[in-house]
Amino acid sequence: MKINKNILLTSIIWLLLVATSLSWNYYHARQDQNELALHTARSFFQQIVISRQWNARHGGLYAPVTQTTTPNPYLNVPRRDIAVDDGLHLTMINPAFMTRQLSEIAMEKEGIQFHITSLNPIRPDNKASLREKAALQNFEQGINEVGSFITENSTPIFFYMAPLLTEKACLKCHAQQGYKEGDIRGGISVTLPFIMPFRYKSLLWGHLAIGLIGLIGIIAAGIRLTRSYDTIKRQVIFDALTGIPNRRSFSECILREFKRSRRDQAPISIILCDIDNFKDYNDTYGHTSGDICLKKVAQTIEKSLQRPGDFCARYGGEEFIIILTTTPLEGALKVAEKIRQNVVDLALTHKKSLPLQLVSLSLGVATSVDTSLISHEDLIHFADKALYDAKDKGRNRVEAFTAI
Repeated sequence: MKINKNILLTSIIWLLLVATSLSWNYYHARQDQNELALHTARSFFQQIVISRQWNARHGGLYAPVTQTTTPNPYLNVPRRDIAVDDGLHLTMINPAFMTRQLSEIAMEKEGIQFHITSLNPIRPDNKASLREKAALQNFEQGINEVGSFITENSTPIFFYMAPLLTEKACLKCHAQQGYKEGDIRGGISVTLPFIMPFRYKSLLWGHLAIGLIGLIGIIAAGIRLTRSYDTIKRQVIFDALTGIPNRRSFSECILREFKRSRRDQAPISIILCDIDNFKDYNDTYGHTSGDICLKKVAQTIEKSLQRPGDFCARYGGEEFIIILTTTPLEGALKVAEKIRQNVVDLALTHKKSLPLQLVSLSLGVATSVDTSLISHEDLIHFADKALYDAKDKGRNRVEAFTAI
């Protein structure tokens, strides 16, 4: 149970580490993305500004009048329109008009939109949106630029905006609005479409894979550790040769059952048994046969116990001990006799064990009806005395010692 809790705790710690790594990497990836988007939008803005400056310093440019390039009704300057001949009419393209046309091309080709705007626009379509108005107000407070990721129509985009400063060439059209050279005349917003980069997806899937592989590794290692722990625990509790509990396990069980007997005021019985003439058996048939004999006897004793609470253990070399809870002497004697007969029924040949010339047991039984008067050591000692009585009286028999 403790190991299972450790596996769970280790798994939780591992997943937290993976989640922390994912969050840290995602945060820095977003920071890099923000920087990239900011530099990209800033570059577009600078290109637009340079193009506008080139246009303004030339006093505007002329282009043929077409269905898409019609005279600008908001441009009030001399020689706005020029008729070269009957087939060619030119109209002036000022920086603002040029910016709108460049925006149309950028939107068509790249999905990038930029918009020239002002708090006091000449052209109504140049009116600032709420976001642009907030940015323009920030520019008047000394902020140089704004840029952030936003969502429009469930689509993530990057919005950037920087101010337009009034230059000498701009006064030709804007002096009448009261602007002076160096004043903030408005701004240009740049909107970049944003698609989640593959990098984010690979980052997510990579960490999920690492987390899953690590989790599988922890669970696999935990299972192996649990099995190893169970093996070690079994080696500590069970006798390696016979497969039944060992003396250490018995010591733990007798303390537990003795306390329960004292609490419940119930009788408890001990049976101590010993294989008759086992040294002679080893000398005659060899230690390998002796080990086989011990296994068969131990298994027979264990199978002879019917109740789940009954307990048997290997107590010494060829000695076995049985705990019978809530069992008076009469019942313990019946169990002991059953064990003795079942061992004889194995019909294991033992020529030096007379008179049957079969493997047999001598058993001593002791019962305590009041565990407050004696200790568990006393009860074992009484059972041992009864065992010696059985041996003295000819072996292959059950003798009893009644405790106080």
